[in-house]
Amino acid sequence: MLKIAVVTRYFPSSAEPWQGRSAYQTLRVLAREADVRVFYPNATYPSLLKPRSRIYDTLETTFSPPDVKADYYNYPALPLVSRPFNGWMAARVLLPHIRNFVPDLIFSIFLYPDAYAALKIGKALSIPVVAMGIGSDIHSIGDRVSAMHTRTVLREVDFLVTVSDDLRKKAVALGAPPEKARAIVNGCDLSVFHVRDRLEARQNLSIDPYSETVVYIGRMDVKKGLRELVGAATALHTKRPNLHVHLVGEGPDKSLIENAIQANNATEYIHVLPACTFDQVAIWMAAANLVTLPSYMEGCPNVVLEALACGRPVVATHVGGIPEIMNDECGSLVPPRDADALAAAVDSVLDRTWNASAISTHWSRSWSTVATELLNLFEAVASSYKAAADGI
Repeated sequence: MLKIAVVTRYFPSSAEPWQGRSAYQTLRVLAREADVRVFYPNATYPSLLKPRSRIYDTLETTFSPPDVKADYYNYPALPLVSRPFNGWMAARVLLPHIRNFVPDLIFSIFLYPDAYAALKIGKALSIPVVAMGIGSDIHSIGDRVSAMHTRTVLREVDFLVTVSDDLRKKAVALGAPPEKARAIVNGCDLSVFHVRDRLEARQNLSIDPYSETVVYIGRMDVKKGLRELVGAATALHTKRPNLHVHLVGEGPDKSLIENAIQANNATEYIHVLPACTFDQVAIWMAAANLVTLPSYMEGCPNVVLEALACGRPVVATHVGGIPEIMNDECGSLVPPRDADALAAAVDSVLDRTWNASAISTHWSRSWSTVATELLNLFEAVASSYKAAADGI
């Protein structure tokens, strides 16, 4: 059985149990066929210098989601100042623990600092490293030093996986060898995300059975296009007085979104709600007339895959890998940062009658399929690495 050390902070933690759901779902299935252990590098900051986006100082080391063994390790960091060294610091902290695990391969999700740390550890232990790019780690790097380290990862890992072909092309443009780069698109849990009765779901959530319900589920971040969504809903309110928008999630910009709603006098029909459990995500989608994701950038967003599996049309932006998983038969794509186009698309989709079963069959890719593809890749990489080391 292959032993896989996973280096990533894109994974559930005690502070953010909803974080990294796609990674978690893949790894919990992969753990049935391989010995998988997650090593989570957590940057800790001095209390007076803690970034606004950090909602915690340290993580509970006893926390571990079901079916995947995960360990959480802190390393010291300073906002901006330590960014060039975060990958090195994470590697320094994780190295002895991963050495004791004695893995055959390291898999890292998120390119910098996570995969950079994994690359350092892989070289120290003489084992192969497979990195996965998920979106912002490729198309929104942030600073020159992080960009330099990201390019190092792209050039030097034994194989690169991306969650969309759009990301793969961008990674190759940044220096990844094309023969060592492959897109493996995300899946979803088809036992949870499937067509359900809308009225029953609304009764479960105690929402109006007759409203035109638009649902956003995800991070409360202005880069998810939530200010544009507030503007679109406000513009539609006169025409569609029974329209209700539900924003479900947590994040650093929650107060900004709430302020935008209040400034538009929209609190009666735009509702900000806390993050929900995994099972409740499917209930919210079943309750929706449509699900929306008006992001500025994306990799392969799970919320879109899950909404389609639930048979609900999607209004999303034409960014990243979204066009690879959607067409006109399951929703509408709009330009990012365009509240008017978003309003028009929501209006059009609500006017249309949709076949839930047809939408659901459009995307029926499971996490088991994703895990199998990854495991086959890992075994091939580990075998090739060993053969090269043995001089075969």
